Amino acid sequence: MKIRSIKAPTANKIHQEIETHGDVRIDNYFWMRLSDEQKNAEEKDEQTTNVLDFLNAENDYYNQVTHHTKDFQTSLFEEMKSRIKQDDESVPYKKNGYFYITKFEKGQQYPVYTRKKESLDAKEELLFDVNELAKGHDYFQLGGLNVARNNELAAFSVDTISRRQYVIQIKNLVTGEIYNDKITNTNGGSVWANDNKTLFYTKKDTTSLRSYKIFKHVLGTDESEDIEIFHEADDTFGTFVTKTKSNKYIIVGSFSTLSTEYQFLDADNPNDSFKIIQKRERNLEYDIAHFENHFYIRTNKDNATNFKLMKTPVSATSQENWVDVIAHREDTLLEDMSIFKDYLVLEERNNGLNKIRIKRWDNTKDYYLPFDEETYSANVHANPDFDTDIIRYSYNSMTTPSSVIDFNLDDKSKEVKKEQEVLGGKFDKTNYTSKRIWAKARDGKKVAVSLVHRKDTELNEKTPLLLYAYGSYGATISDGFSTTRLSLLDRGFVFAVAHIRGSEYLGRNWYEDGKLLRKQNTFNDFVDCSKFLIENKYTSSNHLYAMGGSAGGLLMGVIVNMNPELYNGIVAQVPFVDVISTMLDESIPLTTGEFDEWGNPKHKEYYDYIKSYSPYDQVAEKAYPNMLITTGYWDSQVQYWEPAKWVAKLREYKKDDTVLLLNTNMEAGHGGASGRFDALKEVAKEYSFILDLENKTE
Repeated sequence: MKIRSIKAPTANKIHQEIETHGDVRIDNYFWMRLSDEQKNAEEKDEQTTNVLDFLNAENDYYNQVTHHTKDFQTSLFEEMKSRIKQDDESVPYKKNGYFYITKFEKGQQYPVYTRKKESLDAKEELLFDVNELAKGHDYFQLGGLNVARNNELAAFSVDTISRRQYVIQIKNLVTGEIYNDKITNTNGGSVWANDNKTLFYTKKDTTSLRSYKIFKHVLGTDESEDIEIFHEADDTFGTFVTKTKSNKYIIVGSFSTLSTEYQFLDADNPNDSFKIIQKRERNLEYDIAHFENHFYIRTNKDNATNFKLMKTPVSATSQENWVDVIAHREDTLLEDMSIFKDYLVLEERNNGLNKIRIKRWDNTKDYYLPFDEETYSANVHANPDFDTDIIRYSYNSMTTPSSVIDFNLDDKSKEVKKEQEVLGGKFDKTNYTSKRIWAKARDGKKVAVSLVHRKDTELNEKTPLLLYAYGSYGATISDGFSTTRLSLLDRGFVFAVAHIRGSEYLGRNWYEDGKLLRKQNTFNDFVDCSKFLIENKYTSSNHLYAMGGSAGGLLMGVIVNMNPELYNGIVAQVPFVDVISTMLDESIPLTTGEFDEWGNPKHKEYYDYIKSYSPYDQVAEKAYPNMLITTGYWDSQVQYWEPAKWVAKLREYKKDDTVLLLNTNMEAGHGGASGRFDALKEVAKEYSFILDLENKTE
C-alpha cells in the first residue's frame, strides 16, 4: 500500500484550552463538534461546512489510497454475498395462536415479516415488507414490532436517520391501514395493555438521548394527549417498559451500571398505578420474571457476585421477602432465565463456556444440555410460548454454522429446525479447526484466547492473525460462526478472540476487574495476549492485526499508544477515543449513565486515571501501525467527532509513513449501514485493508 504520492488532508488547528482540576489540555480540534441542530439545518453555517469539508476530504483520501483495491473490494463483497442464502427465512415461532416468520427475498436488502394462524399450512399474512417501507431512504430501521393481544393491531417503530430516535406507529393487521397515531422521539419499544387500545412507550431526552420518561397512549388520540406515567429524574439512570411473558403485568424498569428498580401494573387495568417491586439501592441489581403467584428474581443480593435466583410473592415484593431458589456459586455466572409452565431454564457461564440448565418446578428433573466442542456459543432462543414442553435454543461454534434446535424437556429428544446454509460450494467445516488457549497476563491472571483457522494453515512467524476484542460493560464476545470471516481464513489468516477483563467471560469478577480504576487491566490483557501469540509463534508483529469497535475501538486506541510496535495493522470501528472530553460533557448521549463504568472525571482521581489512557489525550510523537478508522456521521453512541479529531491529531504527531485512513459513512450511525448487503460492503472494506497489507488482494 503505497501512499507517498498522495497528500493526506490537514485539519485546521484552532487553539482551545480546557482546564479541569487545574490541569490544562490543549484541544486544537475541538471545533469539529457539531450540534444536532447544525447537522440538521438546511443552510449550513461556516463551522458545519468546515467539518463536512474535512470529513469529505478524508473520504476522498481513503478512496484515493485504496483505489487499487476497489476491484478486490467488489469481488470480496460478491464472495461474501455468495455464501448467503438470499431467499432465506427464520424458523417460525408461535405466539398467541399465530406462527411468526421473518423472510429475506433474493436481491432484497431488508426483511419481510409474515404470520400464519394456528397452522403452518394456513394462509400466510403479510405484516411488513421493510423493502417497500425503506424506499427513498438511505438508512432505514424497523423496530419495536409488537402485536396486541387481539392479534389485530401492531405497533412498530421507524428510524430513518440512524440516531436511534424512533417514531412509533400503529397498523391494523386486518385492513392493512396505518393509523394517524404517530409518537416521536422514542426508544422504539412499546407495550400493549390487555385492552388492545392502550400503549405504553419510552421517550428520549432530545439532547442526551437518554430514555427518561414512560408515557401512556390511547389508540386514536394525538401524541400531545399522552399521559406521563413515570419520569426517571436521576440522569445516571435510564428507563424502559416491557411485559411479562405471562402477559399478566406491564413492567417499568430503571437501570444504571450498578443498580436496577422495577415497577409493575396489572395489564388488565392500564389506568391503575404502578407499584414498586424493590426500591433502588446502590450495588443492588435484579431482573424479574413472573410465574403464578411469584416474581422470580435474578439478583446479586447478599454479595452474590455471580448472581443467584430468588423469588417473592407478588403480594409482598420488597427484598426482605425474597427467598433463594438457586444459590450463588463462586464458579458459575447466572446470565439469564426463561420460565415455562413446568420448567425453569437457566443460562449459565462456567469457565467461560455457555451452559443451559433444565429444572422442573417439582424438582424431579435437573440437568444440563450436552455440548461437546472445546469452544462454542449456545443461547436460549425465542420462546414466547409459556405452556410448552419444548424449548428452542441456538448453537454454533467458530467452525460450526448456527443451528436452531427444538429440545423436548421431557424425553430429551431434539430436532434441528434449521442449520445455517453456507452457499458458494466451497465450505466444508471439516477443513477448519478451532481451539482455546490461555495467555498469561502480567499480573498472573490467565486470559482465554479462542482461535480458528484452516487446518492447512501453518502457524509460524509468517502467519497473518487478526485479534479481536471488546472488553467493556460486562459484554462477552461469543465464540460463534461467521460466513464473512471465511474470506480471511481461506486466505491463510488465523482469527482470534481475546476474552479480556471487562467482559464477564470468567464471571462477574472478570468484569469488575476491568472497569473504573482497574480499566487498565483490559488494555494490558489485550497487549499480553498479543505478546503471547507472538512469543509462541502463532504470528509475528509483522503479521499481527487488531480490530475492535466502539468501546473495543477505545481498546484499539489505547494499545496503539501503549505498544504500537506489536501490530502491522489496526481497524478501529466507531472508536470511543476522546474519553475525558466526552465523560465531562453530560449533554452527550450515554455520558451520565456511564459514570459507574468509566468513572466521573469531575472527581480528580477519575480524571487523572482516565486521562492516563484516553487515546486522544495520549497521542504522542511516535511511529504508529497502519490504521483504518471508521465512523458514522449520525452516530448517537460515539459521536463522529471523536474518531475525526483522533485522526487529525494522529496526522499531526505520527512519525512514520504508515497508512492512516478515516472512512465516514455519511448516512449511517453507530451500527453502520442498515441493509444486509450494504453492511457486507463495510466488512469488505475492512478486510481488504488488512488483506492489502498482507499482499493478498489477488
